[in-house]
Parts: sequence; structure tokens; C-alpha cells
Amino acid sequence: MQSTILHKSFPCNQLYSRIIHIYELKSVRLRTTIIVMDSNTQTYSLAYRFFHHLHTVNKHRFLVMKNCFACGLYLQGLTHDLSKYSPAEFFVSVKYYQGFRSPYMKEKSVKGYSFGWLHHKGRNKHHWEYWYDTINGVWGPQPMPYRYLLESICDRVAACHVYEKDAYTPSSALNYFITKHDGDNMHPDTAKKIEAMLREIAEQGEEAAFADFKKQWQAIKHTSQKNR
Repeated sequence: MQSTILHKSFPCNQLYSRIIHIYELKSVRLRTTIIVMDSNTQTYSLAYRFFHHLHTVNKHRFLVMKNCFACGLYLQGLTHDLSKYSPAEFFVSVKYYQGFRSPYMKEKSVKGYSFGWLHHKGRNKHHWEYWYDTINGVWGPQPMPYRYLLESICDRVAACHVYEKDAYTPSSALNYFITKHDGDNMHPDTAKKIEAMLREIAEQGEEAAFADFKKQWQAIKHTSQKNR
């Protein structure tokens, strides 16, 4: 993952680039002292899973913050995924940590459901699953407000960076969205907007696309303020 590549519009680029570089160097040094593999079962030790998962969450949150700041979502960038540090989410994720995908996916394959994911999606509005509700007696997906939809885009791009590492391309998030059929269970308007925004990233790159999303968000805020 090219973690040192930051958006030109992001403030203090060199400072933040230096911070993440130093953080990753220290993380690598720390992990090399605690990695222990059970050669018989080929499972990671508790220490390995604990520190690697913590590093993954921290790295992901930093990348989402960078993306959100580029889009004008400053508070959401700072508070994104804080529930991942809660005991209900953190310890179950340590237990099912694999490194190449979300621990929730492993938990689902073992138990048929993920308690960590159920806790997470009910507390984070940037997940489309949060926006399921009963309206007029009908249970189904509701449209996502733009600010949370935009945070979802930032989240998807960051997750692809974290898990795909050097294999990441601007098309990664779009390809995942299409191949996993993510839009099938969303509200049609939400699915249409997410695919269009991910396609813009794939075609124009993150920097240009995020700058455009920021303009759209600012226009929406301006209109909302005028209508109060």
C-alpha cells in the first residue's frame, strides 16, 4: 500500500506523510518481536492477532480520515469506526483475525453470524445496513443521506488499500462493489450513487474524484442552510 501518497488538498501533507511512515516503521519493529506461529496448527498467536488487528484498525482509520478530510467531512473523519475499539468488536476481531479480510467474515463462516458485525453496523451510519427500517409496515432499505454515503466511499477505498496493499488500483473499490453484488440489497438510489462515485474514482483517480465530491457536499450543505 502506498500509504505515503496523500492528496494535495490535504493539509500538512509532509507532516502527515512523516507521521504514518514513522508509525508503520515502529509497528513493523514491534510486530517482529512478538510474532509466534504454532507450527502444528498454523494459527497465529494471541499476541500476533492482537497487535496486528490493532495496527489494521489504526491504519484503516488514518486512511479514512485522510479521505474524509479531502471530501470535507472533518468530524466524520476523526470519529470514523471508533466502535472498533469497544470490547464487543475489538476482542472478537482479535479472535478471528486473518489479515487478508475482515475478521467478521471469518466469524460468519464459523458461527453463521457475526456478533461483532451486528454491533458495528448498528452504530455506524456509513454502512448501508444501518439504513434498514420499517416504513408503513414494510421492512426494507432506506436512502442514505449524502454525508454518510460519502463516508462510505472513503471507507471502501481505505479498506481496499489496507487489504489489497500493493495490488490496489483506483478500480479496486468498484470491482469489489460489482463482484460482491453489494448494490443488490441497498436502496436503489443509494446503490446507483455509490456505483457512480466508485466509477468516478476508477476513471479519474482518488484526488480528482474526492475534490469533486467535496464540491458536491459543500453545495448540499449550502442549500440545506438556505432552506432553514
